[in-house]
Amino acid sequence: MKAILIIISIFIICPIIVKSQVSNSDTFSSVIVNKDPRFDEMAAKQAEINKKSLRSGPRRVSGFRIQAANTQNRDEANAVKAELLSRFPNEKSYLLYQAPNFRVRIGNFLTQREALQLRKMISALYPKKGIYIVPDIIEYTPPPEDDSQ
Repeated sequence: MKAILIIISIFIICPIIVKSQVSNSDTFSSVIVNKDPRFDEMAAKQAEINKKSLRSGPRRVSGFRIQAANTQNRDEANAVKAELLSRFPNEKSYLLYQAPNFRVRIGNFLTQREALQLRKMISALYPKKGIYIVPDIIEYTPPPEDDSQ
């Protein structure tokens, strides 16, 4: 008897619960969003800041560097880097470790032609070493644009 009452009550209660979960489309047909106009101003300011930072800061692009040394001796690599820094203070030099070698690279050039002139000067300093122009990811700072237009 109890089982029959439980089954009957389940059949009566389940449709009521399901009916209450179905939404009435007439009462929930639209949503009104009130947006503060300051959000648009903030978004425009942030977009301008992003444009300026892209123009002024260095970017990482594909380019070329000059590899001046490739040795297993760290002291030798540091000596080459120090000498390159003293002779070419306008060029940035890099000491890379790729096991088991230390590599000294200098410069940030977009084309091989740009790197060729510095390569000739470095080859005069180290005539017995192989000085190579190698492809690398470089730091490139674009020239500033005129905003006065």
